[in-house]
Amino acid sequence: MRFFLPCSQKERCSMTIFFTVLFTIFIAEMGDKTQLLLVAMAGKYKISHILTGTWLATVLLNVLAVGVGAALGSYLDMRIIKLVAGLAFFWFAYSILKGDEEEEGEKEMKHNLGPVLAIFGSFFIGELGDKTQLSAITLAANYTDHQFMNAFWVFSGAVLGLILADLIGLVVGVFLKSRMPTGILNTLSFGIFAVFGVVSIREAMILCFGAGTRAIAGYIVITGVFALCSLGAFIKRRAKKL
Repeated sequence: MRFFLPCSQKERCSMTIFFTVLFTIFIAEMGDKTQLLLVAMAGKYKISHILTGTWLATVLLNVLAVGVGAALGSYLDMRIIKLVAGLAFFWFAYSILKGDEEEEGEKEMKHNLGPVLAIFGSFFIGELGDKTQLSAITLAANYTDHQFMNAFWVFSGAVLGLILADLIGLVVGVFLKSRMPTGILNTLSFGIFAVFGVVSIREAMILCFGAGTRAIAGYIVITGVFALCSLGAFIKRRAKKL
């Protein structure tokens, strides 16, 4: 279904495509998990690292959405994507509990790409195959018509829409970081990462095994290991403070 009427002026058609895609992607991303992840990331990473990592991921995601289009779903196994995403979210949650222990290591990584790559990977995996990217694929199929300039306007609108929506999450995270005690913000960040990890692992197990006992068993084992590791890190951290 087309969202705009044919127009006589090429520029007007191009702007219609651009703003239609921008608005659609912006709305699709509002309240999405990657927007909430930026709230959590603001409590752990520098703003420059977050912007670099997320914007690189945004560009690559939309290159895939517009360039590969509907064929994307035929080559990517969503079971692997969901499983990797869940494990990545668990790792971020666990690393928050170990934050004080790794402070020296983070100082050594201050000038390298470590944090940027970590943010890029988490954002890319979290958004891959999500409703926002699926929306971009649908819009690309609807508007490109095998024309480069149409593809360019779809790509530009999708990138800008995603960036604007995620900037809202980042601003919220920065605001909370400046107003909340570090301990409370870390707890909030841990909770966000842990919840999305649990949801992603559950979806991965259902995709792998269906809604039977094997899916439940796999879900319990993976989340149980995460819970035990987190509990151990928490106890160790508390013991160091005493």
